[in-house]
Amino acid sequence: MSLITEVVREISKLPRAAKIPVGLFLLVAIFGPMLAPYDPVAQNLLDAKQGFSWTHLLGTDNLGRDTLSRLLAAARVSAVGISFVLGIALAIGVTLGAIAGFMRGVVDEFIMRLVDVGQSVPSLVVALAVIGVFGTGFDIMILALALAWWPGYARVSRAVVTSVLQQPHIETLYVLGAHPARIFLLHLLPTAIGAVIVYASADAGAIALTIATLSFLGLGIQPPTAEWGQMVVDALPFLETHPLQVLLPGAALTLVVVGFNVLGEAVALGKTPRPLARRTIRERRTEALKAGLAS
Repeated sequence: MSLITEVVREISKLPRAAKIPVGLFLLVAIFGPMLAPYDPVAQNLLDAKQGFSWTHLLGTDNLGRDTLSRLLAAARVSAVGISFVLGIALAIGVTLGAIAGFMRGVVDEFIMRLVDVGQSVPSLVVALAVIGVFGTGFDIMILALALAWWPGYARVSRAVVTSVLQQPHIETLYVLGAHPARIFLLHLLPTAIGAVIVYASADAGAIALTIATLSFLGLGIQPPTAEWGQMVVDALPFLETHPLQVLLPGAALTLVVVGFNVLGEAVALGKTPRPLARRTIRERRTEALKAGLAS
């Protein structure tokens, strides 16, 4: 119960600009498809390109598919994609980065040169190269994005492990005869994971945008699966006559990206010590002076 209370307390400290869009995104991703009024891939050409109505609250697209249902289903697709990309990238990056910082020497040089190569190429270019070799599809897209994102996490985790190795409690463990594997798994790896998660919270928005970009280019989520980028490209030919079919998925994607960016910034600031305000300093000086006079 104390852990749940601590989590709730930490969430309450986050700004509303992060909690509202990210919270809505997660809720829609979990429950949205169950609340969708129609099948998101069901076509009905007789109802094509309709506006707002009680039958279709947000209208329909050029194939008669319900826009609201597709928006809700696309949220789950994006959430699943973000989760898989972050999970794979974190597993690879944190593990290799921690090993590099722990082993040093030739192992460190080899892993970090791979990281340098990975970071020298933009993530979207890496994803496009992998997709060009292995083809399109959801699984290939996840693999491509994970390969593009892991180098940054490896560099951060290596820096954290290298710093922690210099701490007195780690040196004490070595003196007491603790096995190196135990030190690595129980003390170094969890610390690296905690530090990298701060960066991952901000990267979630960039990954959502990249998924939409690849789908927009026809290299990511394939039709008829509902995805925000795919919805935009499907509606572009009808931008002048039915602009909301482009604006609605674009607005949903924008809110998610901005929300995750604000969330990542808030988490990073929460981990960074802030200078005390002048008022706080004056109050503490007054309290210290009163305590000195009283003694």
